[in-house]
Amino acid sequence: MNKRHVEVAIIGSGTAGMGAYRAARAHTDSLLLIEAHQYGTTCARVGCMPSKLLIAAAEAAHHAKKTEPFGVSVENVQVDGKAVLERVRRERDRFVGFVVESVNGFHADHKLMGYAKFKDDHTLVVDNHTEITADRIIIATGSRPSFPGLFLEVGDRLLVNDDLFELEELPASVAVFGPGVIGMELGQALSRLGVNVKVFGRGGSVAAIQDPEIRTYAETTFNEEFYLDANAKVNGIRKTGDAVEIHYVDKSGQDVTETFDYLLAATGRKPNIDNLALENTSLTLDDQGVPVFDRYTGQATPGHIFIAGDANNDIPLLHEAADEGRIAGDNAGRYPDVRSGLRRTPLAVVFTEPQVASVGLSLQQVEARCQSCYAVGQVSFEDQGRSRVMGKNKGILKVYAEQGSGLLLGAEMFGPAAEHIGHLLSWAVQQRMTVSQILDMPFYHPVIEEGVRTALRDVNAKLHIGPELIEHCLDCGPGA
Repeated sequence: MNKRHVEVAIIGSGTAGMGAYRAARAHTDSLLLIEAHQYGTTCARVGCMPSKLLIAAAEAAHHAKKTEPFGVSVENVQVDGKAVLERVRRERDRFVGFVVESVNGFHADHKLMGYAKFKDDHTLVVDNHTEITADRIIIATGSRPSFPGLFLEVGDRLLVNDDLFELEELPASVAVFGPGVIGMELGQALSRLGVNVKVFGRGGSVAAIQDPEIRTYAETTFNEEFYLDANAKVNGIRKTGDAVEIHYVDKSGQDVTETFDYLLAATGRKPNIDNLALENTSLTLDDQGVPVFDRYTGQATPGHIFIAGDANNDIPLLHEAADEGRIAGDNAGRYPDVRSGLRRTPLAVVFTEPQVASVGLSLQQVEARCQSCYAVGQVSFEDQGRSRVMGKNKGILKVYAEQGSGLLLGAEMFGPAAEHIGHLLSWAVQQRMTVSQILDMPFYHPVIEEGVRTALRDVNAKLHIGPELIEHCLDCGPGA
């Protein structure tokens, strides 16, 4: 068996692993990046990018079919499922190519292919061919789809998002289990592309929305397009021929048996740590077997081991993984001089239509932190001027602010252009701006952001800082 010693070993070459590599290399040239399978991040291969490509196709089809309110007639809109999926793969492979190109730029002696397992706190064995002794180790192994074992009974009729984009043709029907971020994005996209879609959930969650009023509004809105039961009662799932048979109680209370071409499992992801032989280490683990770590340093216990990205089961988002990788890599490289890194204001976006955005503290977190010393402002986009002009006037925005200081603490939105509004509000929260300071910023007319101003004026009035909100204020412009 080959034996090597390095100062820093990084397990996993995804977003977090690559960030860790670059940061650690600023301190040492004695490092090794270990990849089990293939280069190319989860985002590029099976996550963010291919899903957004599918969504883009779905939006094109949907909007082509919904032109009549504008006095425009478009006839015979055709969806070529094979062409849709070919473009998804073609563009997906292009994005993956960029990632692979980046990794190819890493020093050849710094890369090793194979599955790594811990032999002890400082030793990794890679595919029984190489034993690595490392002064510091970074776990950046990412995550994978997770679903109940019951789903395995449908055999080749089971899909996860990793599989969906490899289909040669769009199926006729799909049952989506899990109305979270992945399930709602893919479910709506497939529906808009002409697939018969039904989405089943448990516990009432929809697209990770925390505010109960917004969640109810969103569920009602989605049901105008496709069947969604966020708290479904499913009595049985089985494979029958080349289909999946599902027995469930529909929302009217009727027993229903229905067959679908596929079951798409979108019930979550779990960190890829169960095959690392963590039992051979002295790592402190939580109830789910994930190493306990400091989210500001990436440091686990023992302190020479760090963890970053989806592997830590904290915030499975690309920009968070990039930050965590950079922090862990910097600290592993400079160890034992461990420093806290920048953790940005929480920001999450769901690319359904309407979109979902959450910023800063959730309503529940605000309640826990501030007790009754906070106020909520809101706006409906149903009568918002720019939204009505575009025919995208569905949605609610709520903003949360602290009594006394007037600080904006967080926001949640289901509505048009949420991906952009979420960024503006997250920047304001991170800059610790008060609602009054944000209202001093320019607002053009007519734009969707005028709805943000309305919500901020609403909360400022409730904070007893600004004047009472004026219905149809004339200086705002019509429909603002």
